[in-house]
Amino acid sequence: MISPDHPRYRSLEVRERLAWFAREGVVSPEGLAAHGRGEAFDYLLGEKTTESALLAERTAAAMLLSARHPVISVNGNTAALAAREIRYLQKATRAAVEVNLFHRTPERVAKVTRLLEGHGVEVLEGEVERLIPVSHDRGWSHHDGAAAADVILVPLEDGDRAEALVSMGKSVIAIDLNPLSRTARAATLTIVDEVTRAIPAITRAAGELSPGECERLISRLDNSNFLQAALDEIAGRLSHALD
Repeated sequence: MISPDHPRYRSLEVRERLAWFAREGVVSPEGLAAHGRGEAFDYLLGEKTTESALLAERTAAAMLLSARHPVISVNGNTAALAAREIRYLQKATRAAVEVNLFHRTPERVAKVTRLLEGHGVEVLEGEVERLIPVSHDRGWSHHDGAAAADVILVPLEDGDRAEALVSMGKSVIAIDLNPLSRTARAATLTIVDEVTRAIPAITRAAGELSPGECERLISRLDNSNFLQAALDEIAGRLSHALD
């Protein structure tokens, strides 16, 4: 049992949650390593939502609200960490939710789907086909899922599929703590923030934005600015630490 007064309480609690879901088969062992990499970048960012990330989250809300067919693509880590938050985001944006896994088995898909549905998320089910041009199992999609989306939110994405989705003409919103990753650099919009902070922030913004503000945010979108702002934040914190 982790004491709430531990200085690393939230981080340790998240690790415990992921470890439990790994034992349950929702999170893959490789997903634990991926989380550790993201946690390191979050530490460099001060474990907080920066001003640039908050603007990116508002822009993401604008994109989802303005989309013809928005889709939220969910993997095991995202489901384990933010199933309830995804329900609220789905309600706020009317987005379809699709389970998409790199280490895909029918059993894992079923477990992730049950977890999401247990928190009130409506998950696309039924037949899938290899509709996204990648060689691994993240190429599988429902006809009403990522393959049909015009705007797709991809928390904790892999670079190959992000690049493929953009090449298909889709607007890709990535949540990625590493501003140097292929996903972050390929996406239309990258939110450099931790997923359990980012998803609620998008949901809040979706309830606040007017159509006019949505249009303004989308028209001003330049992802290179968001990536540079994250790098500047990290560099500034490192410089301060060395003073």
